[in-house]
Amino acid sequence: MMAPVISVALGGAIGSVLRYLVGLVVAFPLGTLAVNVIGSFAIGVIWVHLADRGLQHWLPFLMTGVLGGFTTFSAFTLDALRLVEEGRVTAAGGYVLGSVVASILACGLGLWIARGMAT
Repeated sequence: MMAPVISVALGGAIGSVLRYLVGLVVAFPLGTLAVNVIGSFAIGVIWVHLADRGLQHWLPFLMTGVLGGFTTFSAFTLDALRLVEEGRVTAAGGYVLGSVVASILACGLGLWIARGMAT
């Protein structure tokens, strides 16, 4: 029981540090957008590779831990509300729409690429 918990904790630490580093390099709110799109792409690729290879034991570390710590939809919602509070309602709407659409497309692209690599 403890091994998956430790795995999630270690992965979360790695993902959180990576998220922090992206935030230092990419300006608000685009850092959060970038993290969510990259994370969505990565989850598509990882899901295909783990499932196809019977490596489900890596799910807690990679998906719940690393990607859970890396992707930031809680920060995304705060960023959107901060834009609204700043009176930048159009920017907030574009940010929300762009984040959701780009993340869905990135996940689909990750699935498509990973599945293509498997054949």
